[in-house]
Amino acid sequence: MTEFFRLLKGGNKPSFMAAIVNTFIGFLKLGAFILTGNVAMFAEMMHSFGDAANQFFVFIGSALSKKAPTDRFPSGFGRLVNLVCLGAVIIVGILSYETVKEGIHHLMHPGESTGIWITLTVLGIAVLLEMFVLYKAAKEVLHETGKEGSGLAVMTLGFANLKRAKPATKLVFMEDLVATSGGIIAIIAVLITYFTGLAQAEGIASIVIGLMMFYVVGRVFLENARGAIGETDEEMRQHIAAIILSDSHVKDIQRIEVVKEGEHLHVEAEVEVDSTLTIAEADDIKDRLELLIYAQKGVTEVTIEFDEDNLKVDWT
Repeated sequence: MTEFFRLLKGGNKPSFMAAIVNTFIGFLKLGAFILTGNVAMFAEMMHSFGDAANQFFVFIGSALSKKAPTDRFPSGFGRLVNLVCLGAVIIVGILSYETVKEGIHHLMHPGESTGIWITLTVLGIAVLLEMFVLYKAAKEVLHETGKEGSGLAVMTLGFANLKRAKPATKLVFMEDLVATSGGIIAIIAVLITYFTGLAQAEGIASIVIGLMMFYVVGRVFLENARGAIGETDEEMRQHIAAIILSDSHVKDIQRIEVVKEGEHLHVEAEVEVDSTLTIAEADDIKDRLELLIYAQKGVTEVTIEFDEDNLKVDWT
């Protein structure tokens, strides 16, 4: 149990903060839905509870993925965060379906909702809190990708570098982006219903929010399925290849693999060197290369093999 709590300290901070915020928002929206019967509020409530459950799972998964390898699991637990994300999207998928179904029902059988000011107040608070979490997630994206920014530049750079962020941070960013957009859509639907009497607007908003949730489900599923299988980080592969080739004793690279293991990178390389080198000289080269590669962000395991120079170019 002591180790479990120690691992939790290393969990993904944005996902934990987002889970707490979305739980609070979910109960706030639940109260507003009970008081008003607003269908757009129902969709937003489902969205918030789905995000909270997702983010709690992701936080725990990101923490446990940092557990050290054991005799039973010598490759470590890096891909556990991908498996947890895959499980979490099932919850969001179910809630997305319920949200769309409720929206269609309200579209066909519009009902009357009351308490517009309760609804607008709760949605306004929720949007502000979601924007705060989204901004924090964008800052974490910049931190993980080695970028710097301030003000509105945090958001634009967060979008630009999202693909290189850790799976947990990426999930939080996408979910809160949809949550913020969904809150704004719900506010617009409530105002349209109030000023025009078009009750179907709330049903349409519920459907749109549900479909946005489905989009997140699809994106997160595909990305974490690739991560669970073991996906090559092509950008880092090229970068590490350049580091290896910068050593004057390395003649060529026969093979190099940089595989994502959750939030970690495992590097395997087979390099060609002069056949006249002694074992001691080759060992010095290996130590030097490993030191440089381990210094790269996210790299946790490096395996380097040597072969004699075959006098032809293998790496391009």
